[in-house]
Amino acid sequence: MFNMFKKNWGKIKEGVVRKMFSCLHWPKKAAFHAGRLRKDRSTKKLIQRIRPGEIALIAHRDLDWTAAEGLLRCGVKAVLNTDLFCSGLFPPAALLHLLRKKVHLVENLGEQFFDAVVEGEEVRIVGGSVYRRGVAIGRGDLITESIYEQVFRDALQRREQVVEDFLVNTLNYAYRERRLITENIHLPPLKTVFKNRDAVVVIRGKGFREDLRAMKLYLREKKPVLVGVDGGGDALLEFGLTPDIIIGDMDSVSDEALRQARELVVHAYSDGRGVPGRERLDRLGLNYHVFSAPGTSEDIALLLAHDLEAALIVAVGTHFSVTEFLEKGRKGMASTILVRLKVGDRLVDAKGVSRLYQPRKAGVLLPLVICAGLTPLLAMAFFSPLIRHLFSLMIFRLKLLL
Repeated sequence: MFNMFKKNWGKIKEGVVRKMFSCLHWPKKAAFHAGRLRKDRSTKKLIQRIRPGEIALIAHRDLDWTAAEGLLRCGVKAVLNTDLFCSGLFPPAALLHLLRKKVHLVENLGEQFFDAVVEGEEVRIVGGSVYRRGVAIGRGDLITESIYEQVFRDALQRREQVVEDFLVNTLNYAYRERRLITENIHLPPLKTVFKNRDAVVVIRGKGFREDLRAMKLYLREKKPVLVGVDGGGDALLEFGLTPDIIIGDMDSVSDEALRQARELVVHAYSDGRGVPGRERLDRLGLNYHVFSAPGTSEDIALLLAHDLEAALIVAVGTHFSVTEFLEKGRKGMASTILVRLKVGDRLVDAKGVSRLYQPRKAGVLLPLVICAGLTPLLAMAFFSPLIRHLFSLMIFRLKLLL
């Protein structure tokens, strides 16, 4: 009996293990990921502290491209969302961006799941289920490429109505916010001089890195005033540039960027939200100015540069399309249109400039340079009697040796 038990021990062990795993209801062929979980209701705040290989838990309805790119750059292996990655307001380009990089996506986990998990604990994701120490603690909807395609088709069907609502909202608010261009706005007393200088306003929008890279020569030669809008301050630091001014509500910029910036301007909203960045700067002990105006932080950054008489305003990473505004959760773009009408004579939008022209790599031209250098030497060798005589002697010596 003992020998029979010993002989079949491998099969018995395999059966026991299979039975244990079947109790957990794990899909047989489902992909799984395990790692330390980091959570935050603000995706842009989470991006500042999550580490490569960790799992992100967010509460982000309609994930935008900038947030998706930030998560990818952090090296996350999976993203869990208590809400919907895409509600159908706009095509879910951010989802495809994550799926192509093999990031595991689970949505609709519910608000109770956010409170049920602890920051920093180890979890395992199998399909749409989340496990902690082998026990299921949440279940959501797994996002695959086929699911993405269906959501994409649904968004396209709704697009006409969404755009119509967006335009109506924009036109309604444009009249209410007309003082952006009809009245003189009280400007903060800045030390930075804009007059007769170029100003570069950097927003951490889609493609900002590529555009800043394409502008490297311009930035080095012109030395413009550098204005970072919130996270745009970190974008400038990433390229070794120190922001002259950081302007915004200070919710997506690092402490390091705030400390290095020469001046700080807090955006005070006129819609009742007050001065949201003031508390953080007071806690850090940093000096700042307050600029009260309607619209977005990038709008008032352009206004500031214009009204302080910058010779040219170069905007990097700005949001202007309907999709970009919907991604940011805005239902209209009245203030942006008004600001563009006011600053348009000095504004150059650098968005997409990196795709306008791609210079050839130096390695491609190197063989041509070498050939060009050797051509006159070969010509001289062919027509010079002395060199031809030496060449004949070399051939004669070789014949003797052979």
